[in-house]
Amino acid sequence: MVTRGFFGRGRQDELGDRLPPGQSLTEGFPVLTAGPTPPVDVAKWSFTLKIGPRPVKQWNWDEFNALPQTRWVRDIHCVTAWSKLNTQWSGVLFDDILAEAGIEAPTPYVLAHSVDGYSTNVPVADLAVGKAMVALTYAGGPIPPDHGGPVRLLVPHLYFWKSAKWLNGLQFTQRDEPGFWELRGYHIHGDPWKEQRYTDD
Repeated sequence: MVTRGFFGRGRQDELGDRLPPGQSLTEGFPVLTAGPTPPVDVAKWSFTLKIGPRPVKQWNWDEFNALPQTRWVRDIHCVTAWSKLNTQWSGVLFDDILAEAGIEAPTPYVLAHSVDGYSTNVPVADLAVGKAMVALTYAGGPIPPDHGGPVRLLVPHLYFWKSAKWLNGLQFTQRDEPGFWELRGYHIHGDPWKEQRYTDD
């Protein structure tokens, strides 16, 4: 894992209701990746929604950007113990993606897929009813490539490895299939308020 940009401060009592246990506040935005930042050409990028191996809907860049978009301000929390408050995003809610595809969630689980082969599992319950979006902007502009641009998943109430960078698809699965980090000892769910960092937490 590559990490840079973490300038942390200790937990502050007045922020106790916003900082999960074991987290420190950062003013920066650390870069953490499992490998090099992949090049993503938006002219060739597409987003695919699948049920198991079967594609049910696909959008190109322009089509996806034409979907209804929502703006959020959210706190984010990394498994490496930093938290960043009041981050600004806009993108397409998970619920709106399903609505545009004309389906309801057919299974309880989803695998998020990235252009570099990364994946992470997220239950539908942690995506639906306004809990997650496919983000297209950060801080009012394009998402920088090091932070997952042009498109990343945003599931702010879970540890940030669940917010897959360089997203290009969501796949409904019958079981809670572990993704890249989950297969390497990270927790299957990843709730920062329960300190679910590693398998046995």
